[in-house]
Amino acid sequence: QVQLAQSGGGLVQDGGSLRLSCVVSPRSNSRFTLSWFRETPGTGRQFVAGIDWMSGATYYTDSVRGRFTMAKDDTKNTLSLQMNRLKSEDTALYYCAARVGNQITLVASDVDYWGQGTQVTVSS
Repeated sequence: QVQLAQSGGGLVQDGGSLRLSCVVSPRSNSRFTLSWFRETPGTGRQFVAGIDWMSGATYYTDSVRGRFTMAKDDTKNTLSLQMNRLKSEDTALYYCAARVGNQITLVASDVDYWGQGTQVTVSS
């Protein structure tokens, strides 16, 4: 059973920055991808960014590309999401997600494991 422990997030003004972290346990020798999804009231979980843990290949949704950056730390089994130039439309509950295999999924129903969620609120 994979566990994803999230931290970070909070309240920031428009244009500010926040950082999210996701610790994966236990350490896995299997191929997997980690992604960030976000959810707002009335919407489903939507893909934000993802990384193939072994290769480091990344993919970002258009609305965050150039503003959000993922970084992985293999020694700590941690994935971070640095969010810069935040906008009010980035306000959401953010989830770390893991999927077995090497294909980054954009579909929430394909995710195998979820973190507990972290609120990000951007005030205008």
